[in-house]
Amino acid sequence: MRLLPLLTVAVAASGRLLADPVLVLPFFNLSKSAELHWVGESLGEAIRESLAARGVLVLGHDERKEAFTRLSIRPGAVLTRASIVKLGSAVDASHVVYGQYEIAGLEAAPAGKSTLRITARIVDLHATRQSPPFDELGALEDLATLQTHLAWQMVRYFAGGRAPSEEEFRNAYPPLRLDAIESYIRGLMADAPDQKQRFFAQAARLEPRFSLPAFQLGRLYATRKEYRYAIDWLERVQRTDSGYLEGQFLLGLSRYYTGDYARAEAAFRLVADSVPLNEVWNNLGAAQSRRNTPEAAASFAKALEGDSADPDYHFNLGYTLWKRGQFDRAADSFRTALDRKPDDVEATLMLGRCLKKSGPRPGDPRSDGLERVKLNYEESAYRQLRVALQPKGNGLSLPTPAR
Repeated sequence: MRLLPLLTVAVAASGRLLADPVLVLPFFNLSKSAELHWVGESLGEAIRESLAARGVLVLGHDERKEAFTRLSIRPGAVLTRASIVKLGSAVDASHVVYGQYEIAGLEAAPAGKSTLRITARIVDLHATRQSPPFDELGALEDLATLQTHLAWQMVRYFAGGRAPSEEEFRNAYPPLRLDAIESYIRGLMADAPDQKQRFFAQAARLEPRFSLPAFQLGRLYATRKEYRYAIDWLERVQRTDSGYLEGQFLLGLSRYYTGDYARAEAAFRLVADSVPLNEVWNNLGAAQSRRNTPEAAASFAKALEGDSADPDYHFNLGYTLWKRGQFDRAADSFRTALDRKPDDVEATLMLGRCLKKSGPRPGDPRSDGLERVKLNYEESAYRQLRVALQPKGNGLSLPTPAR
């Protein structure tokens, strides 16, 4: 996806805009046990997911990991405020959400009955000040309830009038088993794909209504080209999850590669209605072309409107025009594709077919099913650009934490 130079912005509580996105850090572990680092990751992930699901621009895991690496900061380290500000500045964030937690009575209390004390803060990097603390206190086994309340306060801060009531928010995030949350977070923290799969599958087994592991499993299987397994998991991703549209994009790809073009078209259409990316229009056109529907040309044309430099988009448009017998127009598209990629053997072949006015031959392996799909999905960049093109406001004042 080609974009204008991006000025990333996040939506503020007043409806005005803040320059740059929000960075959410894992909460710092003040307990002695390193085995409890996952709790801090869970607190940060609950906030990040809740903000992202409601349209606030939040930096993802990859951007955060890159910033830690660039600044030589060890993951899990307790950071000073100066280091927090430095991290936020390194990724051009407007705000940083961070916090700490302690678990008391871990050795004396039964498993899961320890007391969990959480403190969160928000640093406004432009105003160079931070919020009063957001505090939570309860049993470790009630982590889901505690982090849901904390996440709701963050959503209310950043989304303002667009935030749901606490009751509505809790209904969207019902309490989950502690061991299911731990398995999911350990999956996010794992480096090896096999480890990720094992933890995500365990989380999904322990808590079948937990949608986030389903998305991660679907993405893993799609990456491995195990599309039937990917379909099974991606169909379980809920609309309220921040990864729902990406899940639908991957679902469309998986259905496309298993020959279910009608349902692939439906998935890509759903994504295009919300996130009209070039790659989404292209893949929608590919599914329509496989079904020989006349809408394919219009979908490929929309992909070209966004990126006329991509030879695949020109090829696809030429290919669907050729299938409809529009040889002269198809030849123009293939010529343009060759201008951008001179060594494209298929484009050369199809241009020759157009010049000879030679149409499709059923079962011809050299000209059957040549549509080209895109595997990349750039929803974050699209949303950043869309918000960046809106008028900017003057910032946001820090509110008193809601109780």
